[in-house]
Amino acid sequence: MRLGILGSTRGTNLSALANAIHDKHLAASIEIVISNKDQAFILERAKSYGFKTMYLSAQNKTREEYDAEVSEILHVYQVELVILIGYMRILSEKFVTDWQNKILNVHPSLLPAFSGKMDLAVHQAVLDAKAQETGCTIHYVTKEVDAGPILLQKRCAVYMEDDAHSLKQRVQVLEGKAFVEAIQMLNFRSAEKGIY
Repeated sequence: MRLGILGSTRGTNLSALANAIHDKHLAASIEIVISNKDQAFILERAKSYGFKTMYLSAQNKTREEYDAEVSEILHVYQVELVILIGYMRILSEKFVTDWQNKILNVHPSLLPAFSGKMDLAVHQAVLDAKAQETGCTIHYVTKEVDAGPILLQKRCAVYMEDDAHSLKQRVQVLEGKAFVEAIQMLNFRSAEKGIY
């Protein structure tokens, strides 16, 4: 499975994928890591693993124009599955349609609970709701934010002493494992169909 990564932040989950590929636990390759932020640490993280990276500015471009450029790059690298790792842009409808069932995102809650929120706001909402468990959801990306079909979920307890930061750290560990499992699952399904 040839992966293309889109990210805007630190790219913590990239390490889980890179390590799983290196340890032969995941039959995949990371072909390109693209960021809309030139200083995003995900680019440095990707370079440390030897992956190809690209910064693509969104300045003075419509969402559709920018996504068309991203799509072109992904095609050049023959990407089969797009992975969103802390990607802080809403994808255009055309991009989502063109890559239908080929874009995976992780949301740091058990969807549909706490959809539409990002980063620490999600974890704070979990605490405010006094939820006893939380986790993460790997889902396909559709034009409705956080509403795509769910591939898998991983769960963890919420402790009384938790704050948004401690909860984020614990959920983030699950996110990397969930991405690896989700791609393994798609590899297995593809093998069953005789695609790969």
